[in-house]
Amino acid sequence: MATRYRLTSVETVETAGSWLFTARDDHGEDTEVVLVPCSDDEKPPVQAWVNRCTHEDQRLHRERVGAVLRDGGIVCPKHGSIFEACSGDCDSGEAAGTRLLSVDIDVEGGQVYLTDDSFSYLREGAADDSDDDDGPDSTSHLQF
Repeated sequence: MATRYRLTSVETVETAGSWLFTARDDHGEDTEVVLVPCSDDEKPPVQAWVNRCTHEDQRLHRERVGAVLRDGGIVCPKHGSIFEACSGDCDSGEAAGTRLLSVDIDVEGGQVYLTDDSFSYLREGAADDSDDDDGPDSTSHLQF
């Protein structure tokens, strides 16, 4: 059984739209994980994904603006690919046909817990201070 670590509340994720934390993976690498609301009644109300687009090494959640969510999807700020928030699947843009890397969590009593044995919680927020908050080196016309 995985060790549980309380991350935040479902209400916090739903109110903010997303919530970012840093964890250390099995290989000793610091990895950003983004929590996003999920509106699928058959799934928990929050899902956790590694904070990287599958097409290019691009953060989906940025410290000052959070993750851009549109119609139940997480929008990549670089090329506009949209990942379904509940499944991580992408069927549009440059990342079409891929899926975000999931991180195991549990939701109980309105609280979100990290339960993935491959990750150890380090801190809330980005992995480092170079969050690229000024935006991606975009090749699209998207503006957020």
